[in-house]
Amino acid sequence: MRFIAAISLLFVTLFATSPLKANEVNFYAWGGSSEVNSYLRWAQKELKAEGIQLRHNKVADASEVVKQLIDGRSNADIIWINGENFHSLKKAGALRPIADEIKALNNVSPELNWQSDFGEPVEGLEVPWGVGQFNLISRPGLFSQKAVSAEALLNAAWENKGRISYPKPPDFHGTTFLKSLLLSLHPQQREVFQQPVSKVDANEWTKPLWHYLDKLHPLLWQQGENFPSSAGEQISYLANGQLLMAVSFNPNDYQTLVNHGRLPAGVERHTLSDKAITNNHYLAIPVSSNNAEAAKAVIEFLLSEKAQQRKADTNRWGDPSVLKRTQKADKSSALLEPTDDFHASWQNYLEREWSARYQ
Repeated sequence: MRFIAAISLLFVTLFATSPLKANEVNFYAWGGSSEVNSYLRWAQKELKAEGIQLRHNKVADASEVVKQLIDGRSNADIIWINGENFHSLKKAGALRPIADEIKALNNVSPELNWQSDFGEPVEGLEVPWGVGQFNLISRPGLFSQKAVSAEALLNAAWENKGRISYPKPPDFHGTTFLKSLLLSLHPQQREVFQQPVSKVDANEWTKPLWHYLDKLHPLLWQQGENFPSSAGEQISYLANGQLLMAVSFNPNDYQTLVNHGRLPAGVERHTLSDKAITNNHYLAIPVSSNNAEAAKAVIEFLLSEKAQQRKADTNRWGDPSVLKRTQKADKSSALLEPTDDFHASWQNYLEREWSARYQ
C-alpha cells in the first residue's frame, strides 16, 4: 500500500508541475541595453500573471544563436532577429510559419513595410515587433543641418579632430554607418543597394566609400586605429565628453537617454545622408521550439496595445510601435523620413571588405 501511495504521490507531483514546465518560454533577445532588459522584466511579470514563465536569455550577438539553431543546439522558443540572421534561418528551414496564427497582426500599421526583411520576403516566418531607424546623436552645434552628408561629417571631423568615431564593424551599427555613407556618396542610385551584392559590380560601387574612409579615419578618435566596440560604448563616450557624436538605431534614443539621465539635455538627432535607413525588427519561433503554443501567446502579448504603448514610451525603452492606433496616438515619437535598408547580402560583403582594409 505504501508503494502504491508513493507512486500515486509521484504522479500527482508530475502532473502538478508539468503545466509550469509546459509554459516556460525561452526568449533569446539582445541583452546589451538596460532599457530593453527593464522592459522584458516588466513583460515577465505581466506574463507570469497569465501562467507563462518567460525567460530572457541575453544575447550579445544574434548570429551565435542562429548558428546554434541551425546546428540543432538551441532551446530557443522565440528569437529576436532581422536581416542576415533571418535570411540564414529561412535558408536553413529553421523557422515555423506563424503569421497566419498571430491575431495581433491585424492591428499592425498598414504603412509598415514588414513583408520584406532586408530584401528577403518574410513569407509568414516572422512578425514585426518594432521599427529601427539609423540616426546620429550629437552634442549641440556639431552639425548645422538635420540631414548630415558625408562631406559635412568629414568637415566636422576636421574641425574636431579626435572627437568623432563610429562602432567597429561587424557591429551592425558600424556596418549601417558604412551603408549610410554609401547612400550619401551615391544619392541618385540607392536602388543599386536593394539588389543582391552578386548582381552588381560591388567593387566599383564601394570604391568611393574606401577613398572617403581613408581621408576620414586619421581624423577620428584614436586616429582611426581603434573604434568603439558598440553603439552603447559610443553613447558612453558621448556622455562623458570624449566624443561629440554617437549612433543609434532607435529614432527615440536621443529623448529616451536624456530622460534616463544617460545623456545631457540638448543633444540633437540627425540622419546620415538625406534619409534614415529604416528596417523592422521581428519575432520568430524556431521549428525546434519545445513550446510553440506558449511562444505564440507571448508574441500576442508583445504585440498587444498595452505592451507596444509601454515599449514606445520614451521614459522607458522608446522603441517605436508597430500598431496603427499606438503610432497615431504617440505624439512624442516622430519617425524620421525613411529609406529601405540594403539587401541582406551587402552586410557580410561590407564587413569583409572593411576588415581587409582597416583591421
